[in-house]
Amino acid sequence: MEERTVRTEKKPRWLAGWVKVLIAVVLTLALSTGVWCLLLGKSGIAMVQTYLLARFAFVEADADLDGAADAGLAVFVDSLGDRWSYYRTQEQYRELTQRRANNYVGVGVTVDFTREEGLLVRSVTEGGPADQAGVLAGDVITAADGVSLAGDARQEGSDRIRGEEGTQVALTLLREDGSTCGVTCTRATLRSPSASGRLLEGDVGYVKLDNFYSGAADSFQKEVDALVDQGAKALIVDVRNDPGGYIAELEKILDYLLPEGPVFSQKPRWWFRSVTQSDESCIDLPMVAIVNKDSYSAAELLAAQLRESAGAPIVGEVTSGKGYSQITFPLANGGGVGLSTAAYCTGSGRSLIGEGITPDAELELDQGAVIGGEGDNQLQAAIELLTK
Repeated sequence: MEERTVRTEKKPRWLAGWVKVLIAVVLTLALSTGVWCLLLGKSGIAMVQTYLLARFAFVEADADLDGAADAGLAVFVDSLGDRWSYYRTQEQYRELTQRRANNYVGVGVTVDFTREEGLLVRSVTEGGPADQAGVLAGDVITAADGVSLAGDARQEGSDRIRGEEGTQVALTLLREDGSTCGVTCTRATLRSPSASGRLLEGDVGYVKLDNFYSGAADSFQKEVDALVDQGAKALIVDVRNDPGGYIAELEKILDYLLPEGPVFSQKPRWWFRSVTQSDESCIDLPMVAIVNKDSYSAAELLAAQLRESAGAPIVGEVTSGKGYSQITFPLANGGGVGLSTAAYCTGSGRSLIGEGITPDAELELDQGAVIGGEGDNQLQAAIELLTK
């Protein structure tokens, strides 16, 4: 039988090398795709695909993809069905971070609305723009940049005084002796204390806690210590319009105020339930808490725990009923997403979700009354509970 010799040509080595590389790339992509499928799921991948298609295939080459992404992220988070989770754009996230650091751009005055003529200056930040310009506690700011702050305009006064760092604002002042003068302040970034306090008649200490952001516990403790040194025999803790803040600040305040025992508990999604214990050191005074419908989160927990651990009655309105804590995660676009990551309760395990706090003395603030000022019927009710 005739033998045939079959000749085969060797493939170039460079081709064989590229085939190996191609196979490796394909396998890597396949593996990566598998990982992304596990992490993102089909819906997550579809969102990425849509963005890439809009970027490289959409006919409008100059379309505002960043704005579309912001809108899409906001809708996505809203669609989770959790009223406490949120998305913030780059600018909003920057403002949020600054606010939570208890920093603000202004002139360094604490004011209230107890004077019809304008904003009554309660205190002046030492070394701040207002202090340098000669503003004194007891002055009434009657106008800002020539715009009257009397009457209803008082509500917009703080916004008119604040502004961009480095800009100036002209203030018209009514002095305690009845004279008037004008000063110019250059706005600067200042640290805002979370708490303010004063001693009321009957040796009742009153502390207004505005938030639980950075430094809130130290600010609160400083005010309470000062009131105790002044001879306070009872304490009112006012958390009306308090949006809450950081759990760490809440835990410090609870430990400072309350006797030994459980004062707070939380259960993250991926971890065990934890319980915060207060030590035996505490403020041994009768206490009352004042709340309203805009007392949120840590503010509600503080009032609820004062009642639970110290028997403190609560005055005001039914609170918001928040029971989840959020972590704000920074995003690659400079924005941030806040997601509810844990459920929290009082020390005994009571959740406030959907219920809030029902006060012992339930009443609304009288129309036209100012929180902490004259005519504050809720504050008056709290005082009466302590002085019976």
